[in-house]
Amino acid sequence: SQFGIIPGVVRTRVGYTGGTKKYPTYTNLGDHSEALQIDYDPDRISYKNLLDFFWSSHDPTIQSWSRQYRAAIFYHNGYQKKMALETSDNLAATLTTEIMTDITAFTEFYLAEDYHQKHALQHSYDYLQEFKAMYSSFNDIISSTAAARVNGYLGGHGTFKNLQAELVSYGLSVKANEHLFDFVKASIRYQCKGSGACS
Repeated sequence: SQFGIIPGVVRTRVGYTGGTKKYPTYTNLGDHSEALQIDYDPDRISYKNLLDFFWSSHDPTIQSWSRQYRAAIFYHNGYQKKMALETSDNLAATLTTEIMTDITAFTEFYLAEDYHQKHALQHSYDYLQEFKAMYSSFNDIISSTAAARVNGYLGGHGTFKNLQAELVSYGLSVKANEHLFDFVKASIRYQCKGSGACS
């Protein structure tokens, strides 16, 4: 959910990659890893910006306890490989322990089952019903920018400023807009209170 909220990200989908088994499933994963596929607009956000966000979103010095749940970057081309290694090296220069996050070539991505997609959204019945009314299939919801954004806000991510700028573009009802507006405002207020970092 935290990646779907980033300005410039078009859609996010979860699935399986990095292995050799054909058509893996959650209960029959083979040698694949759980992964997030991100489509983005390079005119609005760079691959390096996404990498910077990725590195800051986990502790790269912790050894993954299984292949299924490993931390990894799956690069698609030479440029992405170069940027992944470069950002890893830059981060490593600031640390006293080794980076354990894998950097490996992308092979094929298999979409995970519907119940794994848009987790926060699927646990918010009223919002999910609004998206079901907007789209003819759940796959369309999975690929929706608006659904990625709402899922991100419901997951506790994003900024109030970005929500204000984009809210009307999500296609939600007035009631849902008002509820999301209040939810995010209350969430941010709670985070500020807990951290003491907001004025």
